Amino acid sequence: MRAVRGEPAELDEEHLVRRVARGDRRAFEELYRRTSPWLTVRLRRRCSDDQIVAEVLQETYLAVWRAAGAFAGTATGGSAVGWLWTIAARRLVDAFRRRAHHAQPPAAAAPAHTAPAADEPVLDGVVGDEVGDALRRLAPELRQVLLAMVLDGLSVRETAVLLGVPEGTVKTRARRARIAMREALA
Repeated sequence: MRAVRGEPAELDEEHLVRRVARGDRRAFEELYRRTSPWLTVRLRRRCSDDQIVAEVLQETYLAVWRAAGAFAGTATGGSAVGWLWTIAARRLVDAFRRRAHHAQPPAAAAPAHTAPAADEPVLDGVVGDEVGDALRRLAPELRQVLLAMVLDGLSVRETAVLLGVPEGTVKTRARRARIAMREALA
């Protein structure tokens, strides 16, 4: 954690968000400069459409500017970057829903071949064949929890917000996923 001083470049992300809440444009620019590259990468892991990623990024930082005062911070066990990712993930889900709503193909036009999920190529590059195969065999709801908590490093609370399920459900699915992975890799 960086020392807390007066200049935005010297502040940690939590203090930047607090300054953004007070309308500090320099703090907002510094927050954007620090977080937008990794946020873009994380969004691209889940969506290969650059236009959607750009829209989600813009909507995310607009929401940060407008709602920075709602950031509760470490007092609730969250981090500024976790809060930022939660906003971005929600915006991405909203974008997928809008896209699906406006682009429903007729049933006869649906392709017989389904493309791999956006995270499949990433998984192939990050985890070995045996682990990757075990992950792909998990039920989708278990895999989502495991990816969010392990690959993305989200807390139980952040994962619950991201997936729109209760924290207890996240804990149960994480436990079931770990058991299934352990059995698959034994």
